Amino acid sequence: MHDIKLTKQPIELYKILKFSGLVASGGEAKAVIVDGQVSVNGVVETQKSKKIVAGDTITLGDETLNISVE
Repeated sequence: MHDIKLTKQPIELYKILKFSGLVASGGEAKAVIVDGQVSVNGVVETQKSKKIVAGDTITLGDETLNISVE
């Protein structure tokens, strides 16, 4: 489990995956989202540009990100 602190919100889901290092590129982030491998707050999310805000939890495989604001 990783804590991610945003300097501004909302931010797109694919950018969080790339910024956090869970994927190597924006293209890879978009691919895993469209493939249904990512969940936001326990629900599978397929929108690449889903807006993420403080309090959201993102899961990809065994990795979980908790989102907060600085």
